[in-house]
Amino acid sequence: MTTVRLPLFPLNSVLFPGLVLPLNVFEERYRAMLRTLLKTPEDEPRRFAVVAIRDGHEVALSAPGMPDPTALPEVGPSAGFGPDPVRSFHATGCVADAATIREHEDGTFEVLATGTTRARLVSVDASGPFLTAELEELPEEPGDGAGALAEGVLRAFRQYQKRLAGARERSLSTGSDLPDEPSVVSYLVAAAMMLDIPTKQRLLQAPDTASRLRDELKLLRSETAIIRNLPSLPASELTRGRTSLN
Repeated sequence: MTTVRLPLFPLNSVLFPGLVLPLNVFEERYRAMLRTLLKTPEDEPRRFAVVAIRDGHEVALSAPGMPDPTALPEVGPSAGFGPDPVRSFHATGCVADAATIREHEDGTFEVLATGTTRARLVSVDASGPFLTAELEELPEEPGDGAGALAEGVLRAFRQYQKRLAGARERSLSTGSDLPDEPSVVSYLVAAAMMLDIPTKQRLLQAPDTASRLRDELKLLRSETAIIRNLPSLPASELTRGRTSLN
C-alpha cells in the first residue's frame, strides 16, 4: 500500500474529484497550513486533503456561548474533533490542489482549490500546528456498463434540472455541453444534486464509477418525483458547492 502524507482540511461538505472548492480561511490552524503550502515551489502542486466531518465542528469554539455559556474555547489543530480526530471524519476524502492562494493584510486567506483524486484516511497526526494525515490514494475503476449508465444519468439529470427550475419559478442553465466521460459525469452529478452529506459521502466512496452512476440514477428519479409534488424548495444554486467560512 502506497501512502502519502498531506495537510488535512476537514469540512462540513464533500469534495469530489474535478470540482472546484473556494475557501475563506481565518482559523489560525488553517492559516498555518496555507503558509506551509505557500512554501511549495510554484511548479509543484500545493496539495492538501479534504474530508467530510462525521462528528465535530468545522469552526472551533472561540468564545463561551450556547448551549453552555461556561464552555471554554478550544485551541490546537484538533479543536472541535475530540481526543481521537480520525474518528470524527469520514474515511474517504479527496485530495485537493490549491491553484490560487491569496493572503490578505489581516492574515486571512482566500483559496481556490480543485479536487483531484479520492483518498482513504489511514491516520491523523495532531502534533503540529495543523492536522496532517496519512492517506492511500484510491484509483477510479470504471465498473461494468459505466458508459450506458452515464447516458441514462445525464438524461435523468436534465429532467431533475428542469423540475428544479420549474419548482423555483426561474430558469437554470441546463448545460447542453455537459461532459460524457462516465467518471466525470458521476462526480459532477454527485456534487450538483441537493443531497445531504451522508448521501454525498456514500457516492464519493462508491467502489467504482458504474456503482456510483447506478446509485445516482435511483436518486435522480426519486428526487425528481419529490420535486414534482413539492414545488417549494430552498434557494440553493444547483451547480455551486458550499463555501466554508474557514
